[in-house]
Amino acid sequence: MFFRQVYEKGLAHASYVIGCQASQTAAVIDPQRDIDVYLQIAEQEKIRITHVLETHIHADFLSGSRELQQATGAELYLSDEGGPSWQYHFPHVGLHDGDTFMVGNIKFEVWHTPGHTPEHISFLVTDTPASSKPIMFFSGDFVFVGDVGRPDLLEKAAGQVGTMEIGARQLFQSLQRFKHLPDYVQVHPAHGAGSACGKALGAIPHSTVGYEKLTNWALQFDDEDAFVKALLEGQPEPPRYFAMMKKLNKEPRPVLPNGAVPLPARLSGDQLEQLRAAGTLIVDTRDKVAFAGGHIPGSVNIQNNNAFSTWAGWIIPYDKPFVLVTPPEQIEQVMRKLLRIGLDHIAGYLPDCNMWASNGRELVTLPQMSVHELAERIGSPDLVVLDVRNKSEYDAGHIEGALHVFAGYLEDNLDRIPRDRTLAVHCAGGDRSSIATSLLHRYNFTYAVNVPGGINAWIAAGYPITEHTAAPAKI
Repeated sequence: MFFRQVYEKGLAHASYVIGCQASQTAAVIDPQRDIDVYLQIAEQEKIRITHVLETHIHADFLSGSRELQQATGAELYLSDEGGPSWQYHFPHVGLHDGDTFMVGNIKFEVWHTPGHTPEHISFLVTDTPASSKPIMFFSGDFVFVGDVGRPDLLEKAAGQVGTMEIGARQLFQSLQRFKHLPDYVQVHPAHGAGSACGKALGAIPHSTVGYEKLTNWALQFDDEDAFVKALLEGQPEPPRYFAMMKKLNKEPRPVLPNGAVPLPARLSGDQLEQLRAAGTLIVDTRDKVAFAGGHIPGSVNIQNNNAFSTWAGWIIPYDKPFVLVTPPEQIEQVMRKLLRIGLDHIAGYLPDCNMWASNGRELVTLPQMSVHELAERIGSPDLVVLDVRNKSEYDAGHIEGALHVFAGYLEDNLDRIPRDRTLAVHCAGGDRSSIATSLLHRYNFTYAVNVPGGINAWIAAGYPITEHTAAPAKI
């Protein structure tokens, strides 16, 4: 038996290659959209990818199942559980609870494990030449290391009203079945720490049923109502793009030819100026310090780090073209991150801001305010502190009197934010506040300033915070 995990840090996404060396065949579970990594593994191991499996209709990334099918001729094995609203709309082999199939000598048994989504399935795998007992459980977004899949995404991100509590109760029942698996069975989830598909995912890449029964908070409940209450509390804000992923992963869509990663056209300064004048969104992927020192007016800073895909999905619309400011040595990496969430409509990229400024056009800076200056100005009538962290972070402790608007919801709440006073924008450490402050400048909030170091620097300097019990700021 051959086994390999493929882990993509940006979305904390794990996919898997499981092969039978005797038959030289393999299955891929929950593949990412840029599929060259799986093709390379198959070539190196001298195996053919014959099966492509998905645990559910994913919300946080655009599945590469159809790219992999096109490149290899493999069959798609997808869930037909969950009812009419949760069916894939393209040809596939439909799977139901209790179904089994073989990939060479490797046996796959299908478990319907609803809760995170109605159609969710998991795969119990047995290496039949070694034993008649199962060895692995591919749990998708059902059971994570230290956590379980959130059941609120359909309601919060996809607008499926009334599904949240139903999903939580389904998840409780699915977990009762999971507990009866042998303790030695390995658990391989689809996500790790940093994913928005749960609230407390562990950083360890895999686990066992026995260890999760001992340590996973969600497996300690015997009372269903108490479990539902605990599960629905404290879930992070679901990124805006999740609804689009649900749609694109369910319906027919354009497939990348041969799974290739297309590179955008390289723009001149004049070409970028024409696009900027037409209102095209400019996404500057450079470091926040470089961006603050000089950038094209109206551009938004989404740094090329591990959170890039998620924040691109929050900020970049799916129905309009956009351009990038990205160093040429990073453009392929940035493109992969965008393709993984279906942001294909790129009008081009500029490798260097100086190319734009070469004809006398000016770069602008992003104003900054230290935590010490902020502390001196607290209480001034011409200052508003704008906290752009998650609600759970804000509730745990914030600067007294701060206005809270999560960075991902900023564009929906511009009418709540004053334009005639200094806006001291902060997050935890400065990354999200750089996004938020640059976005505010794009909407002509000229008095917005970024607070480097954020609440962490504020606390480290010894300045006070208050908890959520304080009355919210009234602006």
